[in-house]
Amino acid sequence: MEFPILLIVIIALALVFDYINGFHDAANSIATIVSTKVLTPFQAVLWAALWNFAAFFLAAYIFQDFKIGNTIAKTVNENFITLEVIFSGLIAAIAWNLLTWWFGIPSSSSHTLIGGFLGAALMHAFMMDYHDVAAAQPALGFWETCKEAFTQVTHQSVVKFNKVIPIFLFIFMAPIIGMIISIIITLIIVHLYKRSNPHKADKSFKRLQLGSSALFSLGHGLNDAQKVMGIIGAALIYYHVEMLRDPVYLNIPSADRFKFFSEHYLWVPLVSFVAIALGTMSGGWKIIKTMGTKITKVTSLEGVSAETAGAITLFITDHFGIPVSTTHTITGSIIGVGLTKRVSAVRWGITVSLLWAWVLTIPISAIVAGITYLVVTFLS
Repeated sequence: MEFPILLIVIIALALVFDYINGFHDAANSIATIVSTKVLTPFQAVLWAALWNFAAFFLAAYIFQDFKIGNTIAKTVNENFITLEVIFSGLIAAIAWNLLTWWFGIPSSSSHTLIGGFLGAALMHAFMMDYHDVAAAQPALGFWETCKEAFTQVTHQSVVKFNKVIPIFLFIFMAPIIGMIISIIITLIIVHLYKRSNPHKADKSFKRLQLGSSALFSLGHGLNDAQKVMGIIGAALIYYHVEMLRDPVYLNIPSADRFKFFSEHYLWVPLVSFVAIALGTMSGGWKIIKTMGTKITKVTSLEGVSAETAGAITLFITDHFGIPVSTTHTITGSIIGVGLTKRVSAVRWGITVSLLWAWVLTIPISAIVAGITYLVVTFLS
């Protein structure tokens, strides 16, 4: 089977994004374990990458489902998905990810990808409606045609809100859940170890941090690699249904096509997990500094609490198929351990800056993707 060139480019770009996601989000998995000096940065990225990849076997053979990938593929109404839409969304996501990495801002790769996908699809719908309105009412001026086309877009259910609304809610819910769980875990640990020798306790927590960081890296791989898999899945399903008119895919209900795809193209989830693991091995040292030291000073005890809380949050959201930001999750967890000391232990100036980056990620990615889609369609 020969794939169209654009489909091959999309798969390659998606894997590039996955790789960038890995080094962009390396800080999420290793910031606390590096800042507490349990592992060197090089040892930490190798450790995190190993567990990123191990998540593939957990999803494929234990859970036997890729719920988050399925959610990502279905954030947009399939009637408005084309290869050009997916390509434009990926370009926007890669551009924003590289920009935030360069400035050391721990923004969400997940929301970047989702924002790009939504923005390109909305622009695609708008352009189709614009041409329809222009053909039906040639007497209308440019702005009147745009207004009419925009009105039509708002009535077409381009975005699947039953999938997108939980994603938006968890921009705020994931860090809050991580924060609450980390506070509870920290208070429990402090109570259990209050009569222990501080030096011996610290050595114990440093050993425990190897386990907690592995758990968080497992959750990171499970969550983030599936998002790229979802984008590639949307492209391949479009290819089989709309371009090949493949009877095998056409006879499968729309809701079940992604599960069939993940079994039919098992190499897609495999290479998605490999790519994010390789990216993690490359590291993202600017972001590590922000996550590991600038938000709050973290001890090995607090590192165990933050990573365990982040891992629990990621496993819960994976169970419900809600894509969340590992960046947001671990940030909330680190803030939680800071709050157990005192409110002033958290550097709120840094935290507010991160919050702005989170809020702006989806709309900026959507706007860049929409503009990219216009350029792509103009050139083609």
